[in-house]
Amino acid sequence: MSDEQSANTDGITHRFVEANGIRMHVAEQGEGPLVVLLHGFPESWYSWRHQLPALAAAGYHAVAPDLRGYGQTDRPEGVEKYSQLHLVGDVIALLDALGEEQAVLVAHDFGTSVAWNTAQLRPDRVRGVVALSVPYLPRGPVSALTGLTQALGPGFYMNYLQEPGVAEAELERDPRESILRFFNWGFGDSPQADGPTLPVVPEGGTLFDLMPKTESPAWLTEADIEFYTAEYARTGFTGGLNWWRTIDLSWELTAPFQGAPLTPPALYVHGDRDGSVTLPGMDQLIANLAYLVPNLKRTVVLPGTGHWTQQERPEEVNAELVKFLADL
Repeated sequence: MSDEQSANTDGITHRFVEANGIRMHVAEQGEGPLVVLLHGFPESWYSWRHQLPALAAAGYHAVAPDLRGYGQTDRPEGVEKYSQLHLVGDVIALLDALGEEQAVLVAHDFGTSVAWNTAQLRPDRVRGVVALSVPYLPRGPVSALTGLTQALGPGFYMNYLQEPGVAEAELERDPRESILRFFNWGFGDSPQADGPTLPVVPEGGTLFDLMPKTESPAWLTEADIEFYTAEYARTGFTGGLNWWRTIDLSWELTAPFQGAPLTPPALYVHGDRDGSVTLPGMDQLIANLAYLVPNLKRTVVLPGTGHWTQQERPEEVNAELVKFLADL
């Protein structure tokens, strides 16, 4: 692909922009007010393949970047370059590169941390926030990693991801199998969603002990699986895993902003079979979300839906997005 433009497929175009010192790949479609789509792990811009055309048809300029460490975007060396301050900086620099003062941020999974933090640190640049799966997690007296480890023990799966090279050795052995195990973990129809099952790696075990090998979920086509497999076979998993490895660092760096108000309008959408909302303390956070996010417009619970919200239930998610955007 050239820096200007790549092939146009199904109306989605691709290009590269320079943002915050890295070369960022973006997929985009449509014209109008800017909506930036922030993916999670193990995903890429491609997890928004159903939203890009729907938002374009509704009159918006939808932009889905490969975030730092993922896909065709740069993967800087050094774990410390993946802090939330770097990731917020990437979003602001992306808006600058696109020539836009403001955007609505739509985010899923770990991308929600970036969206919420951007809204809190730079509310002047954020028209609204839509969080899928993960609600706003305010900065607490300890980091989220420390707090969940205290609640669930050292086997809490995020601890398994901390040591560079350990999770990579497991995940990169067979990228296709790794992708399928992740996407079946927490999926609405998967046995793991019947839980609640705690995401704790057994002593001496591995990540895959939490993720039994199963068939592809119905919402993933063979072409989808091939796309994700090819991306991670090419890039490896380190870039995405580095996001988890900076949880404590990001907690330290955001100390000056603890208690800062979160003012942009917001929408929260999650599935009723999403394992991430059953983690310790999440029920209280969700119950108090309107207090933590004063301009929360509503919370939407999608029945029969697991963790991969916008891929599992694209039509329902698209309808909620368009309604929220129209009301801004």
